[in-house]
Amino acid sequence: MKKFIVFLCILLISPMSVWAYSSEVILGGSTIGIDIQSEGVMVIGFYKINGKYHKSDLVEGDMITKVEDASINTIEELSIELEKHVDQDEIQITYKRGNKEKITDIHLALENGVYKTGLYVKDGITGIGTLTFIDPATNTYGALGHEILESNTSKMVEVKTGTIFKNAITSIDASTDGNPGSKNAKFYYHSVYGDIDKNTKFGIYGTYTDSYDKTNLIPVASPEEVKVGTATIYTVLEDEKVEEFEIEITKVNENSEIKNISFEITDERLLEKTGGVVQGMSGSPIVQNGKLIGAVTHVVTDNVTTGYGLFITTMLEESEK
Repeated sequence: MKKFIVFLCILLISPMSVWAYSSEVILGGSTIGIDIQSEGVMVIGFYKINGKYHKSDLVEGDMITKVEDASINTIEELSIELEKHVDQDEIQITYKRGNKEKITDIHLALENGVYKTGLYVKDGITGIGTLTFIDPATNTYGALGHEILESNTSKMVEVKTGTIFKNAITSIDASTDGNPGSKNAKFYYHSVYGDIDKNTKFGIYGTYTDSYDKTNLIPVASPEEVKVGTATIYTVLEDEKVEEFEIEITKVNENSEIKNISFEITDERLLEKTGGVVQGMSGSPIVQNGKLIGAVTHVVTDNVTTGYGLFITTMLEESEK
């Protein structure tokens, strides 16, 4: 049976590379709110004005960074700058597509007394995930274990500014085969835990600025130490309470970039509550034989009691870049 996987939100090693991550870190497991403001305003779709779409070089996923000569980073700034040029037939737009900067013109159309662009746009992402670790030597943290993608375009979100903050799990929509569930949370935006410096294929990373117990350390395992057999994950099912649940590691793949640890949830209480792996669980630390070995990253949608994890060493190496 073909397996489909979804996010729960190529490590190239040079012979001369030397990684300096800590051999012991603070164990995560707590749920975090995530708020990212992107570099520019992302185009996520198009709509008709006066019954038709207006021609444009823009496509979904493009990041608008300037209107004429004015830099913009938010939808509000985009609107303000466009209003300054409503008397022009065409307005020059600077945008990024991947790593390339491009220029095009757009035309504002009048419909029912309102000037419109025909563009659906977004300037930020808000969601939840799980903290994996804090490195007390550097006060850096890692979470999620995978990149944050914009849901409409599946493009990786570039970080201009961002924060992780307190939240509390209020309920869980259980997973069923073919339909992964999710955690639902109450956000406390003003209780900030740290900054988000980067969003990568191996998770989100930044500086942890809130206080924490620096004595609560756990050793870090190398990939060679990870074995098929019993392990546990740490995650939150209710409010802010971090709990430990049993899983069975069924396969270890050191050659994969991301899907290093295949596992099945065996804990009956976790299965009763969640049905399996749910979205919002990504980043949940995986512990085996008293060592932190990785983080939950994906659910297998046609068998939601199973999923994948990423080696913790990959996340620690990414945090040091």
